[in-house]
Amino acid sequence: MQLTMLGVGSSAGTPMLGCKCDTCSSSDARNNRTRCSSLIELDNGKIILIDTGPDLRNQSLREGLTHIDAVLYTHTHADHLHGIDDLRGFCQLQRSQIPLYGSAEAMAHIKEKFGYTLREASNFWDLPVLKINPVEEPFSLFNQLITPIPLLHGNGEIFGYRIGDIAYLTDVSVIPENSLALLTGLKLLLLDCLRYTSHYTHINLEQSLQYASRINAEATYLIHMTHELEYAALSAQLPKNVYVGYDGLKITVD
Repeated sequence: MQLTMLGVGSSAGTPMLGCKCDTCSSSDARNNRTRCSSLIELDNGKIILIDTGPDLRNQSLREGLTHIDAVLYTHTHADHLHGIDDLRGFCQLQRSQIPLYGSAEAMAHIKEKFGYTLREASNFWDLPVLKINPVEEPFSLFNQLITPIPLLHGNGEIFGYRIGDIAYLTDVSVIPENSLALLTGLKLLLLDCLRYTSHYTHINLEQSLQYASRINAEATYLIHMTHELEYAALSAQLPKNVYVGYDGLKITVD
């Protein structure tokens, strides 16, 4: 499988509007962070997108992305959902309906707020053509086992996902013990790391490193970062096998 980090930024993105800090004014392209999303290309060529942030169109153009076979939703905050309308371009190109997967709560939210996208395929492709699929238990998608990982995001319950030996955990404040048990033997972990200081709905650097040590994946990449975290300065602080993610990074997992 190949994973591509479409975006590793927080809800504000980096650079932040009006900010002149070292990260926001950096010439290092790895400090330019669009809103958080990744995609996984399976060995059978199927492409699974994780979340549809508001930067999806620009991310897709940057990566030359022209095909999406399914979308996994972690939760429905704006920075993870509000690019949903940009799926219509893929529906037009593919002439096919795109299935969406997530918690029952997330799927209900999409039905309520973006109901116009939930349509059966026809000869009309000027709107997205999507179908919601609530999930709770592990399920098979394109012959690949997908395991929802229950997480806490402040007071809310959201999903991370395990796809084979890859796990994607964004917007985490707590990883419950039962969920940690689902994360053994990982080759690649993408893990929330908002900033240095504590936050009510996200883990900070110290907490991220504690979880990375417990999960002990072969490689952990930090994602969903604010401008507090400058690429080179943060990289210099990290232990072995923990790295700073950046937009456009591609990683192949055998």
